[in-house]
Amino acid sequence: MNGTGPKIEIFKPFGEAFELMKKILFQPFDVKKWFVIGFAAWLAHLGGGGGGFNYQYNRRGDVQKLNETISQIPHPILVIGVCVLIGFVLVLIVLFAWLRARGGFMFIDCIVKNRGAIAEPWRNFQTEGNSYFFFSLLVGFAFLIFAALLSLPFVLPIIRGVTFLHIHDLYLISTIAAWAFVVIILILAWSLIASFMVPVMYVQRCRASEAFGIVARLVAAHPGETLLYCLFLIVLALATGIVACLATCATCCIAAIPYIGTVILLPVFVLLRSFSLLFLRQFGPEYDVWTTFMPPEFLPILPSTPVAPPPTSSLNPPPEPPSPPGA
Repeated sequence: MNGTGPKIEIFKPFGEAFELMKKILFQPFDVKKWFVIGFAAWLAHLGGGGGGFNYQYNRRGDVQKLNETISQIPHPILVIGVCVLIGFVLVLIVLFAWLRARGGFMFIDCIVKNRGAIAEPWRNFQTEGNSYFFFSLLVGFAFLIFAALLSLPFVLPIIRGVTFLHIHDLYLISTIAAWAFVVIILILAWSLIASFMVPVMYVQRCRASEAFGIVARLVAAHPGETLLYCLFLIVLALATGIVACLATCATCCIAAIPYIGTVILLPVFVLLRSFSLLFLRQFGPEYDVWTTFMPPEFLPILPSTPVAPPPTSSLNPPPEPPSPPGA
């Protein structure tokens, strides 16, 4: 959108992503390739809503029986059981985060090279995947600490007593709303940066901390384009939610089963990831995941990466055009 850099668009990369999705999944249609790419997509979204299964349990009688059973358990055993349960949940969270970090590179590799592969990208991007995993854990831990410190203005009044809350209801509601707004903004900002970090690490084979700095500088240099991209992603997220609900109803909740739901909705996952890759590709070859390799069948769909002209200065002026013959 500036005079010297490449033109950054929104709808053009989305159209290219749609054509890319059709080429990968339907031209030709391969069931084995579909399930392999679906597994990589499932890993890339593991624990993040990529095909979940929710069961609501609302029977009061059973809940009352459960409470009575718990009350009969000796207190030391109950405490140990709760600690074991919390430890097990934490282990699952860390395991899912590790698999999700490794799966993100596998999913991108399947899209970039138009293939269904698990073992090769799992080995090739081990260093980058582990680096992204540890960096994500560090960011998550920092978020928890920041959210806890930010919640002190309304947690402390709650601890002081109910009388204070009745007198200062407006204060409590305002602080909770401000806390929720700040936390949501931070989560959205991290989600945006993380979605760009993995392609940058895929291209440049760098560490997560270096990729974070690259993406942060890129977003700061192009705030307008980034904002349009985020707004368009919100629209796509709403459309994806509608499609997921329709698919769940049409398949009698089969699409709500983990992995199976991802396979059924695989065109949506490939479309969204391809769109982010193609949007990022517009900023230059250093962000282009197809810089080193592009399948021949992608050539009619993907144009060459635009390269910004090098800056000129007074120390290195541009060369003068050659004079005409006979001058």
